[in-house]
Amino acid sequence: MAYSKIALPNDIKALPQLFEFIDRMSEEAGLDMAETMQVNLAVEEAVVNVMNYAYAEGQAGEVEIGCDTDECGMTFTVKDSGVPFDPTEKEEADTTLGVEERPIGGLGIHIVRQIMDSITYERTADGHNVLTMRKKIEKLKG
Repeated sequence: MAYSKIALPNDIKALPQLFEFIDRMSEEAGLDMAETMQVNLAVEEAVVNVMNYAYAEGQAGEVEIGCDTDECGMTFTVKDSGVPFDPTEKEEADTTLGVEERPIGGLGIHIVRQIMDSITYERTADGHNVLTMRKKIEKLKG
């Protein structure tokens, strides 16, 4: 299949471009609407975290989103040059607690873990955070 990428500023106003990119990649991979919505939510959570927290307030930054599709699934990479942060080390959110008892934060990575089949993080030698998320695609056999 194909590899494609998009680079966005760390500004949530750029999210429509992200959604368009994910929709296009999901369509090429043959995802149905429900799968596309799930993938969209997971990638959005990861990208919004970068946009909101990777760079100091007011600092311009960039987030690069790549997507590689093959017959087995889709692999999304989210890359930035912001502060080091490994979301895979974050403790699982305790969703059994009520909203009042639950600490702020952590639900985004929880959502990503629930939707995607695998998640890995790497801090590269050149100072980039790279989050890789894989979603298996099970094609319907006719």
